[in-house]
Amino acid sequence: MIRIEHIGIAVKDIHSAEELYAKLLGSPSYKREEVPSEGVITSFFQAGPNKIELLESTRPDGPIAKAIEKRGEGIHHIAFEVADIHAEMARLRAEGFALLNEEPKRGADNKLVCFVHPKSANGVLVELCQEIQ
Repeated sequence: MIRIEHIGIAVKDIHSAEELYAKLLGSPSYKREEVPSEGVITSFFQAGPNKIELLESTRPDGPIAKAIEKRGEGIHHIAFEVADIHAEMARLRAEGFALLNEEPKRGADNKLVCFVHPKSANGVLVELCQEIQ
């Protein structure tokens, strides 16, 4: 793992959340993107060397909608940048972690992504991210 890539925050309304985080961080979102495979609209903010990703569900049965229904709005996941997502997935499987994806898939912000099941990471949803070259 290279570094924390971003922290994902589940929100009900991306427009109002963008306004709030723009005020909080002192700068606007630099990118908004829909990821149909995940049923989300994302909005990214830069905070120094770190990023915040806001996630709004595009469908009532999507993972973000379900997370908000269960726990309310708030931190959804922590993402780590990796150099080789396939090697990192193999390493984590060998260490006994349960992965939610058999293969990495295309995520937001030009990344390949894979998620580690929260049950195998002390209740934290962990995302692995590799920049698509």
